[in-house]
Amino acid sequence: MFLSCHGASALAAATAQRTLANGLKVIVKEDHRSPVVVSMVWYRAGSMDEVSGTTGVAHMLEHMMFKGTQKVTVGEFSRTIGRAGGRANAFTSRDYTAYHEQLHKSRLALALELEADRMVNLSLAGDEFSKELKVVMEERRSRTDDDPHSQLREQLMASIYLSHPYRSPVIGWMNDLQNMQLADARGWYEKWYAPNNATLVVAGDVDPEEVFQLAEKSFGAIPARTLPERKPQIEPRQFGIKRITVKAPAELPYVVMAYHAPVLRDVENDWEPYALFVLNGILDGNDASRLNREVVRTLRVADAANSSYDLINRGPALFFLDGVPAEGKTVADVEAALREQIRVLVERGVSNDELQRVKAQVAAAQVYARDSVYYQALRIGMLHTIGLPYDSSDLQVRKMREVSAEQVREVARRYFIDDNLTVAVLEPQPLPGGKRPRSNPDGGARDQR
Repeated sequence: MFLSCHGASALAAATAQRTLANGLKVIVKEDHRSPVVVSMVWYRAGSMDEVSGTTGVAHMLEHMMFKGTQKVTVGEFSRTIGRAGGRANAFTSRDYTAYHEQLHKSRLALALELEADRMVNLSLAGDEFSKELKVVMEERRSRTDDDPHSQLREQLMASIYLSHPYRSPVIGWMNDLQNMQLADARGWYEKWYAPNNATLVVAGDVDPEEVFQLAEKSFGAIPARTLPERKPQIEPRQFGIKRITVKAPAELPYVVMAYHAPVLRDVENDWEPYALFVLNGILDGNDASRLNREVVRTLRVADAANSSYDLINRGPALFFLDGVPAEGKTVADVEAALREQIRVLVERGVSNDELQRVKAQVAAAQVYARDSVYYQALRIGMLHTIGLPYDSSDLQVRKMREVSAEQVREVARRYFIDDNLTVAVLEPQPLPGGKRPRSNPDGGARDQR
């Protein structure tokens, strides 16, 4: 969660926004502690905007954005930024794609010129596409196909969602990658890479008016484009618990429990996402959290037990619980222990000490995070692209601090039910070289109650 704990007036005074005539939104965050600037271009297009048969195309185009334009040769983008003493990179998520540079403030114009150039003049050459597609497929093999936990998570997401595009992996299904064509990438570029579907965020030792002038000079002449209609994508209600088993080479079994949960839509009036965020901190986060204290150290049912929840998405949200059984225990034991922690929380509630610890942790974490100019730009761009007010971090912190023990108890009671739950179990198979998985008393990791 991107939160901040400094005053709202301070953030407002140091942040300025302007929209160019072509629809490009420009947001500037001043931070004059060092002569550094971070430039980020965010496109509101991620894997959730893909259609069946072309999964992975958003990520594929991210790779192609470094393959040159009519003015810049293949690989020259990163080399040019490097020669200027900076660094460049990009990332694709379910919700957006972002490109960023960090360099001396005197070279901001260079970064903006390069980004504007590839927004409209990208060279999509067939030979470069073929080479990069092989790179992406190898990335999928190494990060997903050869990683049992990643395989489990991928299968879990595909099982949780019946219709929502979050069911497909960001990197894409291998079959779609194997059959991807240059025309798919070109179509994605022409559909979504337009100034009126983008946000430029600049943070650092800059003057807002100068940034606006540079943005106008670099991006102002790029024409707006008619964007496709975005239709509502609402996941149908779940009717009963789902269970899946994934068999993969691994040493240890593993279980993940995923509950449908609300996502933050109205920063001022929503309360459940904030309560779930606090609940996540109570369950996990440090040595004093309940899962580590009870499930791992006291009961010794699991070698590791965790929870996670992201309240900010364009699409729906999930609350995860997971664990690795300790020696002599099974995934059934871990699931039972995790369920018991939820039962106890619902029946007995949470203490004021637990509440204050979580709230203090969030505030402390953000004090350190504000030291990063990159983080400031990241927070602004993410919030704005998701559809939340980019300057709402302080309000989010205030709302989180207002969460009561009863609200935490209520969201656990309301959402941690079997009709919201999907359980995924990793059943270890022999590892390369014939090494066997760690044995369990029931003869395996299977749990299909």
